[in-house]
Amino acid sequence: MNGQTKELSKNIFNSTVLVSSLGYFVDIYDLILFGIVRIPSLTFLGVHGSQLIDSGVYLLNMQMGGMLIGGIIWGILGDKKGRISVLFGSIFLYSAANFANAWVGSVQMYAILRFLAGVGLAGELGAAVTLVNETMTKETRGYGTAMVATIGVMGAILAAVIGEEYNWQTAYIVGGILGLLILIMRISLFESGMYKSIRTSDVNKGQFLKLFTSKDRFFRYLNCILIGLPIWYVVGVLITFSPEFGKFLGVTGPILAGKSIMFTYIGLIFGDFISGFLSQFLKSRKKAVAIFIVLTGIFVIVYLFSHGLSPVYFYSLCVLLGISIGYWAVFVTTASEQFGTNLRATVTTTVPNFIRGSVIPITLVFGLLRIPFGLVYSALIVGVISVIIAFISLYNLKETYGVELDYVEKI
Repeated sequence: MNGQTKELSKNIFNSTVLVSSLGYFVDIYDLILFGIVRIPSLTFLGVHGSQLIDSGVYLLNMQMGGMLIGGIIWGILGDKKGRISVLFGSIFLYSAANFANAWVGSVQMYAILRFLAGVGLAGELGAAVTLVNETMTKETRGYGTAMVATIGVMGAILAAVIGEEYNWQTAYIVGGILGLLILIMRISLFESGMYKSIRTSDVNKGQFLKLFTSKDRFFRYLNCILIGLPIWYVVGVLITFSPEFGKFLGVTGPILAGKSIMFTYIGLIFGDFISGFLSQFLKSRKKAVAIFIVLTGIFVIVYLFSHGLSPVYFYSLCVLLGISIGYWAVFVTTASEQFGTNLRATVTTTVPNFIRGSVIPITLVFGLLRIPFGLVYSALIVGVISVIIAFISLYNLKETYGVELDYVEKI
């Protein structure tokens, strides 16, 4: 490789990782923002009392529904039309929805826009990780995806700051502006060479249903999803209902869900960075994920059986939980590395959105068990089951560190 080619590769690496990271930053900003501005925005629309919870759940479910549908749409488009097209389309959609959110006049309009934002948000991470994995060398791509996740998660911190310091309309406008700025930056990105090599071929690309027509592909896909269960168990149960847990465990001061989320995401920043670099150091995705799943199990038990803490120590536990579930970067990278170029974007985009959707059955089971077992032990049962399933799924996956990705699935 001559000096000019080396320099070009270096530029592609830098721009791809940086712009993908900033795109995921805006993605996380918008994903978290609704939870922060839910009450002031709904109050502005005339929603009060218990309806704040009902309307909030409705809007959150609309956003989640959009993400589940969007994950499939963008994943298929990523394999059929290219990774870059998804990075442009997804960020344009959720940036436009963000802008429009600032001027909603009814809950129904709010719901439509949260659905559209969810569809847009669904495409960002999967396309970014796929592009980074296919652009970098097999020995270094783990560093790139770790940086994407680490920088991206910082968007939650900005959302917390903007949401607290400014009114909810301004917070949405800021998200829209940030998204459009990233859209402009993406003009400089190059399409993946691996994808370009099959773009005009007759290879079947983006065939989502083909993931279910082969036993091998189906179980690879299912295991990729299930190793993420502990992540969204922690977020969906322990952190979302942290005020209730704090009260039950006798925390000496009030616990705010917004602060719990913020401190958890601070932990996630460090966790994503550490897990990504650890997988490179160990030369193993599976070992890195296993270590973090063990840490998650340990901190879940500490969280559930720590009584009489001060709010400072409670929020410190949220940080530790955030670190322990910070294998998100390695989780998505592993999913991307399990499949060929013609299905890679479909898998990498749908897997994180399906595991986000696992919050629904997780919280449902938690709610059903809470009546006979109580708050703590119902959470413990669901947590133990999530960790066990994640370990079994991880065991069944092949190691993908350093594997060659330039191949296609025979479908």
